Amino acid sequence: MKTCLIVDDSRMIRRVAGRIVKDLGFETIEAVNGQDALDKCGLDMPHAVLVDWAMPVMDGFDFVKNLREMPGGDKPIVVFCTAVRDVERIVEALAAGADEYVMKPFDSDIIESKFALAGLV
Repeated sequence: MKTCLIVDDSRMIRRVAGRIVKDLGFETIEAVNGQDALDKCGLDMPHAVLVDWAMPVMDGFDFVKNLREMPGGDKPIVVFCTAVRDVERIVEALAAGADEYVMKPFDSDIIESKFALAGLV
């Protein structure tokens, strides 16, 4: 089964996103910040990552940069899922290694379409 790591400091967002990706056939793993997510990727690299931008300890941007430098870190499809709407920040996230970008609030159709564009579903 494919796995999706959901990285967000909001428990509610992790829960909602978890339901959506489970409905798409993924097993979910949760992380509360970028460092927690890197630690989990070091144990078992997921197929996909939904990651928030603004989090304590390590933000999503730094997580993606560090993930892409890890052995096997080039494999997961990374989708930023955040309220950041600045076009320059979106370009910056994609340049750092994100594959797609989703604006909050999101729904199952948006996540499914981004996963489909990335070849995950």
